Amino acid sequence: MQIRMATFTVHKRFALTISRGTTAQTTNVWIEVEHEGIRGWGEASPFSIGERPQTTEQIARSLQKFAPLLKVFNPLERQRIEKLMLNAGLPSAARAALDIALHDWAGKRADLPLWQLWGLDRDRIIPTSITIGIAPPEEARQRVLAWLGRGTVAMPLQGIQALKVKLGNPEGIEADKAMVLAVKEVAEGIAKISVDANGGWDLKTALMMADWLAERGITYLEQPLAKGQEGDLPDLYQRSPLPIFVDESCFTSYDIPPLADRVHGINIKLMKSGGLTEAMRMIQTAKACGLKVMFGCYSDSSLLNTALAHLSPLADQLDLDSHLNLLDDPFTGAVFQDGRVLPNDQPGLGVRKRERE
Repeated sequence: MQIRMATFTVHKRFALTISRGTTAQTTNVWIEVEHEGIRGWGEASPFSIGERPQTTEQIARSLQKFAPLLKVFNPLERQRIEKLMLNAGLPSAARAALDIALHDWAGKRADLPLWQLWGLDRDRIIPTSITIGIAPPEEARQRVLAWLGRGTVAMPLQGIQALKVKLGNPEGIEADKAMVLAVKEVAEGIAKISVDANGGWDLKTALMMADWLAERGITYLEQPLAKGQEGDLPDLYQRSPLPIFVDESCFTSYDIPPLADRVHGINIKLMKSGGLTEAMRMIQTAKACGLKVMFGCYSDSSLLNTALAHLSPLADQLDLDSHLNLLDDPFTGAVFQDGRVLPNDQPGLGVRKRERE
């Protein structure tokens, strides 16, 4: 098995601001595995949670160092390769890129899309939310109008059914409240609005905001407390009128059982989990613990969001919209239809290089 990789930079149509900062562009890592004339593709995007950010340079360097060890393997030996990656200490984003490429290869070898190979039902895929980053009220209002095709900026999407509003504004909860009200003011026809504080609140603020948000029809609350404050979640869980999901507090299936008595659901992202193999474990573990499952993304292109879209029939909430906000996505794959991100019928991931005009 041969490995090739390259980096590519993507730019956001709307810069995304969350409680920890703003992102306008990222440089991701593209990886290709080749064996028996079949090529499988994977991707890694950098992300930062806590004190150990996974940078583009770190991801690429780890994959370059690891690649020679894969020459003796067949892409179908995913269990052996996963163990080798873990023993080598590869960052989760690097493991994800390789794991996705191996799945893509296997689907192409079988001449089946992954959703069909897994026996899943595309009709069960629910609409994905479109994310509105932290912004002043008028800017947030214009952002929503743009996505809904009613603003000065024309967006190529139709049928949006759900929005996610980023909160945890450093200026405080009054700024958060003003943004929510601005979004709701123009979100006519949107069936579901959720919020994500990205760990930007303390317990007292989270309790106060949960009540306020519930009164205004918000459907669920994501990561209200910072990673490391999981000890405060039981109090919030008992008193919140809204379902609580966690993102930064949950990386892999090992993190799920300790959270089962203090949250209602978890957010699975390929960069945190280490790929589709662990994502499937997380889904099964969460459901066995009685928890709901959400899928999310970072600054991921169509390649990564298409990969997770193949598992989307198993998700209760979806936030796979990062590729929709890119000006220069180099790939095409899953299509946006009636608010849903749907994988196609092509073998493997069904992802191709985009033809530039």
